[in-house]
Amino acid sequence: MTFTTVLFYILAAVLVIAAFRVITARSPVTAVLHLILAFSNAAMLWMLLGAEFLALLLVLVYVGAVMVLFLFVVMMLDIRMDTMRQGMKTYLPLGLVIGLVLVLEMSFVLGSTWYGSGPQAPVAGDYNNARALGEVMYTQYVYAIEVGAALLLVGMVAAIALTLRRRRDVKYNDPVAAVRVRAKDRFRMVDMPAQSDRAQARRDAANGVAAAPQGEKE
Repeated sequence: MTFTTVLFYILAAVLVIAAFRVITARSPVTAVLHLILAFSNAAMLWMLLGAEFLALLLVLVYVGAVMVLFLFVVMMLDIRMDTMRQGMKTYLPLGLVIGLVLVLEMSFVLGSTWYGSGPQAPVAGDYNNARALGEVMYTQYVYAIEVGAALLLVGMVAAIALTLRRRRDVKYNDPVAAVRVRAKDRFRMVDMPAQSDRAQARRDAANGVAAAPQGEKE
């Protein structure tokens, strides 16, 4: 048993455990962290298989951007786990059946691939996986790549349009109204004679008005 084989089994075991913890963790933050661990181990497995471009793409896109974004969103949202777990027992049998079907399908696909794959194709010493993948994507599958990019763009615009809501608890400033404002529309100058409390008391005493007790207001 070579070192590559031992490393493959170690990474595969960690990947399976991390994936299991994603669906069994009580805290959403813990689930997201285990999902990041699962993506990292999957990238290492792809690196062992010679798919360097896909491994780096998985780390940069999913681990470096998407999962970090998910982590920040989960940490900022006030998620009540007791509310999310309501009705879990009702849908548990259906979830187990669907999971079993998925496991059987993946086992069938992987089994047929392993038994009929044969030896690995020989490649030259200066073989560049990223260059070969780019040439195939933008020559043979260029139309599919353009369609996929358009679908992702439409999905991004739709997500922004659905989540962009006008908040009523925020006061917005209208620049046009601020430029057109005039001084006479904002305040009014009033000329009032200055007076003190003693002068008012003397005036009330001269007019025969009784002084109000201290602490009472008119």
